[in-house]
Amino acid sequence: QVQLVESGGGLVQAGVSLRLSCAASGSIFSINAMAWFRQGPGKEREFVAGIDWGRNMTYYGDSVRGRFTISKHNAKSTVYLQMSGLESEDTAIYYCAAGQIPSRLKNANTNSVKYAYWGQGSQVTVSS
Repeated sequence: QVQLVESGGGLVQAGVSLRLSCAASGSIFSINAMAWFRQGPGKEREFVAGIDWGRNMTYYGDSVRGRFTISKHNAKSTVYLQMSGLESEDTAIYYCAAGQIPSRLKNANTNSVKYAYWGQGSQVTVSS
């Protein structure tokens, strides 16, 4: 089992930056990828960003590419989501996810069903 704890959400004004953290614990040797998803009011869950240290790759959703950056601190088993230029449309609950994604699977890192472990969610509200 892997436990994920998110932190860093809050209420911010449009245009500012915010960083979310996701600390993993437990059987972290069993995972090779982590990601952030979000779900805004009345919207479906959306892929935001992912990092796969098995393939040494990062992935971004179209709506955040160029504004958000995902990174991993190996010693702390923590993944960060640096969000810049926040917009009201970024308002959502942000979920951290982790899983073991086989390298043979293409386009799997953006698929929420491939992640077995999920955090509790962190609210980000952007006021315009």
